[in-house]
Amino acid sequence: MWRLWTLFDPRRALVALAVFLFTLALLIHFILLSTSRFNWIEGPRAKTSALISSSDLA
Repeated sequence: MWRLWTLFDPRRALVALAVFLFTLALLIHFILLSTSRFNWIEGPRAKTSALISSSDLA
C-alpha cells in the first residue's frame, strides 16, 4: 500500500477526494430537495389528483 502513495501525492489525492465527496453530497441533497417526499425546506406538496377526485365526489 505504501508504494501506491509513491505514485500519487497524498495531499493532492486527499484534497481531490474531499472535493469529489462534497460535490457528490451537494448533488444528492439537491436531488432530494427536488422531490416532494424529501423536500425538508418547503414541506410536502399537495397532490392534485387527490384534490380533483375529492372535489368530484361533492
